[in-house]
Amino acid sequence: MKKSQKNYIYHLMFPALIYSFFTGTVVGIVIVIFKFCANMIIGWSNTIYTVLRQHPVYGIGAAAVLCAAAGIYLISYRRHSNLRGGGIPTCIGILRGLIPFHWIYNFIGVFFLSLMTFLIGVPLGTEGPSVQIGTALGRGITKIFAKKHMAWDRYLMTGGACAGFTAATDAPISGMMFAIEEAHQRISPMIILVSTVSVTASKIACAILSPIFGVSTQLFPQIKMAVFRLQDLWMPVFIAVVVGLFSVAFLKYHTILKRFWSKYGKRLPEYVRILGVLLLTLIFGLISPSFLSSGHHMIENLLLGHHIWYLLFGYILVRTTLMFLANSAGITGGMFLPIMALGAMISSIIGRFLIVYTDLSSEYYSIIVVIGITSCIAGMMKMPLTAVIFAFEALMAFENVIPVLLASCIAYLITEVFGVESINDYVLEHRLKEIRGDKVPVVRDVTVTVQKDTFAVGKQVRDIFWPANTFVLSVKKAEAHSEELDQRGDKTLGEGDMLHVRYSTYDDNVTKRELYAIVGTQE
Repeated sequence: MKKSQKNYIYHLMFPALIYSFFTGTVVGIVIVIFKFCANMIIGWSNTIYTVLRQHPVYGIGAAAVLCAAAGIYLISYRRHSNLRGGGIPTCIGILRGLIPFHWIYNFIGVFFLSLMTFLIGVPLGTEGPSVQIGTALGRGITKIFAKKHMAWDRYLMTGGACAGFTAATDAPISGMMFAIEEAHQRISPMIILVSTVSVTASKIACAILSPIFGVSTQLFPQIKMAVFRLQDLWMPVFIAVVVGLFSVAFLKYHTILKRFWSKYGKRLPEYVRILGVLLLTLIFGLISPSFLSSGHHMIENLLLGHHIWYLLFGYILVRTTLMFLANSAGITGGMFLPIMALGAMISSIIGRFLIVYTDLSSEYYSIIVVIGITSCIAGMMKMPLTAVIFAFEALMAFENVIPVLLASCIAYLITEVFGVESINDYVLEHRLKEIRGDKVPVVRDVTVTVQKDTFAVGKQVRDIFWPANTFVLSVKKAEAHSEELDQRGDKTLGEGDMLHVRYSTYDDNVTKRELYAIVGTQE
């Protein structure tokens, strides 16, 4: 066996397969337990709010409990700031190497603070915390089992994030697309390999454990849907345009609320801001259960046509406002399912309108809701490919390929035309500003040499997760393998190669440590 083949197996295939499979298995097991606890807690929450509606006087006691809960949130956030807000934006920042965090505190904190969020009924979901838990466990596995191979850290965190998304939504291919389209915004064989193995392991673990814990593996029930005819393709186009414009309004509204919060909310103590969101949740929860929780049951009911359409306008406004306020206050929870619920509500209204005022058959109602959800993911989160695959995997839209593709593309293009950022990018951008404060980045130009048997050996530059804001400007091949090319005609890195690297960093020591984990310690 050639030395290059040994390096390929020892430094790439073996760690990718073993570490990634182990990561996916652990994440799958933990997320099944997390979903079991979340379902139980949400059931308790529904029971508590039912009692409170019947006996409003108990609301005083509930308010006192919320005062204590706000204190727990505040203490947790001050000790570990990465526990704040939506899990997916934070996870994206971590995977890109932009946000530092301590995995054990992050794992425990997100797990239990999310359960407290579900008990209170704040309209946030389980998928964001699941992704963040998966990311934390990926780093934990690196720290415990691969401490001498820290260059694998971001790969295993990526695999953990994909596995967490898969376990939360039962959409494995969508989980893989999350890594490519949103987390890293690029494609490489290593990302595909790590995410595929992790997602597969997570799926197997969930399939085995879910029946034991009584947790459904499917996110939504299977519903028979009508198939759009070619002459009816104007309908998904119309739906996508409306939902796309709604997405623009939604994102603009979020910007306005964020600015208002930054200008006026910051004047209040942080404890008061958190408590205010919890009390608003309590008040609206006493009015209607539809204002509470992630919106999962609302989506199920909308798919089956079990909601009164004109009430949805109020639900959209209140749920949107509460979700944004909760995110601005930093309350732990995800926005993926709540955003899907908004798409389901707006498309349900569109569907009722079309059925009443056109000759459209009511059998199209469910697929209209699915098209609306797909458009919402593509527009608000700007993940058109993930939206399409998610529609097939989780929403069973297999027979409506063209309408789903059309809707996703149009909704995404509308948000691009109006120049709005995705909700994840917007939240991440503000999160980074909070972390960095007034710090000024420094720019370094360095030359490093690839050491023997290090992570970089046998890999192409594009396949490596370099430290954040790092660019490899040139590669000077060592004489021993200056003519070696891989099968695609690209030069791979080998021992003795010299790399001219430029990076911008807020912490020079951390960046050097990450760089040396890849190419080896320099003399």
